[in-house]
Amino acid sequence: MRINKFLAEQGVASRRGSDQIIAEGRVTINGKTAQAGDNVEPSDTVLLDGKTLSHKVKYEYYLLNKPKGCVCTVSDEKDRKTVMEFLPAGAGRVFPVGRLDYATEGMLILTNDGELAFRLTAPQNEIPKTYLVRIEGVISDAQLNRLRAGVEIERGVITNKCKINVIETNKQYTKLHLVLTEGKNREIRKMFETVGKSVDFLKRIKIGELTLTGLDRGAIRKLTQEEVFYLKNL
Repeated sequence: MRINKFLAEQGVASRRGSDQIIAEGRVTINGKTAQAGDNVEPSDTVLLDGKTLSHKVKYEYYLLNKPKGCVCTVSDEKDRKTVMEFLPAGAGRVFPVGRLDYATEGMLILTNDGELAFRLTAPQNEIPKTYLVRIEGVISDAQLNRLRAGVEIERGVITNKCKINVIETNKQYTKLHLVLTEGKNREIRKMFETVGKSVDFLKRIKIGELTLTGLDRGAIRKLTQEEVFYLKNL
């Protein structure tokens, strides 16, 4: 098993985060500093910051209705509140799957299952994620069609095609449902900026067909076995 996958399954970090930890020289395999691409066998002794990691893993899966005003990281250099503070007492070492920015609310999965995290976040898997978006004022059909077709949000960065439906509109604001199959940094906010619109509320409400029904803002619960099975087979 690749060392970054092993670390992800331990709940240390995502695969990408594990690559960074390896690059920092914090991981050893049988006393030697690990390198990207190294493999780990069940008989190997793996240490992170001098502490032994077990090869036996008990997977945990949580669903959080993230409120705004916290970040999707295990720790924060600016000492801001993180989503880890919502975990119940006794929770294992899990990490957030993907990110919602500081001002964005909604569905966030936390787990130590690196394979599931990879499945849900890898762009090539095109896992649909649905967002409730509120923008200022009204939006025209021409503007919506531009967004649906894909727009350039940064130099050379063009969004994939997406689904957008207006669910409520008046002179003050418009509410929409938007379905993305990718997850670029601040993507939705940047998308609407390209058509001159400002997002004043953003909430992820679904991953696939999994919803937040019955889960209040800031509340967290364990995923059921059926929900985990569903996510693993998206």
